[in-house]
Amino acid sequence: MRHQQRLIFSIAALITVGACKAEGPAAPPPPKVQAVSTRMAEFTEGVDTVSTLEASNLVELAAQSAGRILELKIRQGDEVEPGQLLVVLDQAQLQAQLAEERAKAETAKINWERYDYLARVGASSQKQLDTYRTQYFSALERVKATEANVSYSNLKSPSAGTVADVKAKVGDVLQQGQVFTSLVQNNELEARVEVPAVFASRLALGQPVLLSAPGKDAVIATGQVQSIDPRINSQTQGLLVKAVFANTDGTLRDGQRLRTRVQIEAKQELSVPFAAVTQTSGQSFVFRLGSLDELKANPGKADLERLDKASKAGKLPSNAQFALQTPVVVGELENDLYPINKGLKPNQKVVTTNLLNLKHGMPVQVQPAAGAAAISPKAN
Repeated sequence: MRHQQRLIFSIAALITVGACKAEGPAAPPPPKVQAVSTRMAEFTEGVDTVSTLEASNLVELAAQSAGRILELKIRQGDEVEPGQLLVVLDQAQLQAQLAEERAKAETAKINWERYDYLARVGASSQKQLDTYRTQYFSALERVKATEANVSYSNLKSPSAGTVADVKAKVGDVLQQGQVFTSLVQNNELEARVEVPAVFASRLALGQPVLLSAPGKDAVIATGQVQSIDPRINSQTQGLLVKAVFANTDGTLRDGQRLRTRVQIEAKQELSVPFAAVTQTSGQSFVFRLGSLDELKANPGKADLERLDKASKAGKLPSNAQFALQTPVVVGELENDLYPINKGLKPNQKVVTTNLLNLKHGMPVQVQPAAGAAAISPKAN
């Protein structure tokens, strides 16, 4: 009896296991993905190079007369106004020279007046009178020149600006014409940009010029082309373009070297995010969301028979979406967007997450994207 019971239990167990095998393992749920719509965005064609900023208004300060520095009233970084006293030079030698020139002028005046009297009474010739008159006026000119040199001993600012490196100190002797510092006005800066000559016919005044720090994409300043050199450098085959940048916040500096992009052309193109594009053997792909009917039109290696059965059995909803691997031709990446030259249409949805786990024809669960769900046009 016990043997019969064990046999019945064994047969029942085999029947149960066989039934489970017939049903097969439960299919895993479709992978969860996020998707965005293809949209139009602005893309620019430009020339990328490096340029050095120069202050549009830079004044080199030099001594107009030689002398030892008695007072130095400025230092690097000071803001000065027009007419502000900057340097006082020792005037002792010039003052002595001025006194001597004035004495000579007084002597020449006395001589001229004496010979003027003698000429009137016939005791001197007109030629002698003219000689002493000339000597007197020459002496007056020397007095005026020396007085000017004395005034140059007080060096004043010719314009407003920021004091650059001061290459002198109290006690130093400045020679006439010696540059000891510069005044820089950083409120407007100029970039000298060399553009390949092949772009000569496409350059125009007013085109945008963007500056960014080395190794970074963020634009820190935007200016525009102010002038274009009509000549081409025969050695570099480059064309000199000058661009002007307002610097009201003072973030840019004279002499600063920055990445520079001259925008030749801007146009609206269909785009997808960087995250939506994969590369295989040099070919770019995106996973586009599509229906079962769209999949049937281009099944590839998808198991249509299994998907049809699942759909008819109600295991797939009627509005199920599938990842359709779609070859695309993309342009140059800009602001984390690829322009689409071929392969997609406006308002089609492309997958941006979980791409490594997708295959062509795989059903997916679409979840809302974090933040904005659409591509925004590039902000200038």
